[in-house]
Amino acid sequence: MSNLISDVTFGDVTLRLLGGFGYTCAIFAITLVCALPLGMVFCMLSRCRLKPVRAVMRVFVWIIRGTPLMLQIFVVFFVPGLVFNVSGMDRFLAVCIAFVINYAVYFSEIYRGGIEAIPAGQYEACRVLGLTRSQTFFRVVLPQVVKRIMPPMSNEVMTLVKDTSLANVISIGELILTAREIVNMNGIIYPLFYTAVFYLAMCGILTLLFRFAEKKLDYYKG
Repeated sequence: MSNLISDVTFGDVTLRLLGGFGYTCAIFAITLVCALPLGMVFCMLSRCRLKPVRAVMRVFVWIIRGTPLMLQIFVVFFVPGLVFNVSGMDRFLAVCIAFVINYAVYFSEIYRGGIEAIPAGQYEACRVLGLTRSQTFFRVVLPQVVKRIMPPMSNEVMTLVKDTSLANVISIGELILTAREIVNMNGIIYPLFYTAVFYLAMCGILTLLFRFAEKKLDYYKG
């Protein structure tokens, strides 16, 4: 065991963790890019005038919010093969699909809260001014919604960074799984704690970006 430990340098551990961190960043980026617009679609469907559509969306949101993300990953990865009797889905694709759907639902609820916080008088004023529904939404409502949802959205994005570790449940070589493999192969424990440096760095950068965005949006005081 001592020979194994002496053969593994800090630089080797860092390089391997950087490889796992690449998967972590990929899952994060794909989820964010896809879930943000999909969340708006879900939000519009949940506010649809057709009651059956609203009812279906409410049930869907309830299921996604009421079950663990880990279980959703298992469902996306295993159920298609069991139901349609086909070979298993690609692991990385399954993780991305589960993450995108899960976070799109949470983003949709944040969007909905932001939209419903806009006073009804503003919609009436826009109608008086002759603005169409699309003009009202994009020119008047959306800028205010973006500012209002920034704090809860930043919190959800930080959670996404940490949730990427759940990808290891189907053996995606993200940061935590890579650290565990190093620990098991070399009998050293510090790589698990070392992963915190990567998560903290990523969250720190995102915190600065969100603070910058909030300052830019500070022109609106409503």
